[in-house]
Amino acid sequence: MKRLYSCITGILLVVCLVPLTAQAAGIELSIGGWRQSPGGNLSIKAVSALDNLSIKDDLKYGTETRLMGRVKIDTPLLFPNVYLMATPMNFEETGSKNSTFKFGDVTFNGNAPFTSELKLDHYDVGFLYGIPMLKTATTGILNIDLGLNARIIDFKARITGQDTNSQPVSESKTMVIPMPMLYVGFQVKPIKWIALEGEARGITYGKNHYYDLIGRVKVKPYGPFFGAAGYRYEKVKIDVEDVKAKIDFGGPFGEVGLEF
Repeated sequence: MKRLYSCITGILLVVCLVPLTAQAAGIELSIGGWRQSPGGNLSIKAVSALDNLSIKDDLKYGTETRLMGRVKIDTPLLFPNVYLMATPMNFEETGSKNSTFKFGDVTFNGNAPFTSELKLDHYDVGFLYGIPMLKTATTGILNIDLGLNARIIDFKARITGQDTNSQPVSESKTMVIPMPMLYVGFQVKPIKWIALEGEARGITYGKNHYYDLIGRVKVKPYGPFFGAAGYRYEKVKIDVEDVKAKIDFGGPFGEVGLEF
């Protein structure tokens, strides 16, 4: 049902964006790779501190490189600009813990190796407005965008191992987490073929917060083609449906694309 809902939502989004794309004042398309280095901890239905699993020490996750893609559509007149972004994020590894621990409704024998998976794929739809007349006043050198960003997180956590009787057991938790966020971005273009860009998305409420920071240097050597390199950092703290996670991801990325 969740997959069907996601497909229907995606189709409706594309249908809504087709008229904007047809009348767009500018379009930017890019795809790249991000080296994601995770840290922090995770638990589900934790009873004690022993049920809190370290991303690095217990789950043994290391750096992974994943694809990411984005589309920016500059619209005419009073329509907001549209920013779409997809960021796959998945880790799988064999881990161990020197004590028994509870994960969900299952108690695992930590002295026996176990396998785990953590997925935090996320998809963004942003609606942005540039500060009026700023780009014109600076002869195209500086632009600042402000707006709202809707992030959908496709979350999955799974552990497969042995219980305290050395019997095979597995426990998992999946959910879709909608996350409204504020957005601010800037572009500095001192010369025609190079630009410095920064983006910040974030929200904090109750026991939850989520910050996503991106910085890049973009070089446009010929026509609509460009290459870019930068650094991306995310910090997540969620307490939702018995899931408690305090995780951060950071690492360099590179991308190539077209800008019309």
